[in-house]
Amino acid sequence: MEVDGRASGEFWLGLESLFHLTQSKKQELLVDMEDFEGNKAFARYSSFSISPESDGYRLSVSGYIDGGAGDTLSRHDGQGFATFDRYKHTSTENCAKSFLGAFWYWRCYYPNPNGVYLWPTEGAQQDFGVTWFNWKNSNYSLKAISMKIRPAQ
Repeated sequence: MEVDGRASGEFWLGLESLFHLTQSKKQELLVDMEDFEGNKAFARYSSFSISPESDGYRLSVSGYIDGGAGDTLSRHDGQGFATFDRYKHTSTENCAKSFLGAFWYWRCYYPNPNGVYLWPTEGAQQDFGVTWFNWKNSNYSLKAISMKIRPAQ
């Protein structure tokens, strides 16, 4: 299983590992986030999985449960994972390259948890920051965001 980073800090499990974990049994997803004022919110999804690499690590997500953050992820259901060099989308624009991140983009942009980490003093960098559109829009970069999976309850 490939992993990147420190479990106590920035940590990326990897798409292949995530694929295998989500195939063994039904998983749920929790997305926790915090802004620079100390406000916290979350979005929970009762069903989360991704397809194999041969299918572009396509996202399957449903069953949104409101935790104050809004449902930013459901519209990305069915999208392949886009990176600078691998873009699985019908649009001609490479969203990962345009918005300096990597994610399951749909029409380029709504959540961007892998965007550029920006401090509030750096000003609003629309669409480049670490964002969750339905909570703080696209011109506010979050202080923290984490995505966690566990077997569905």
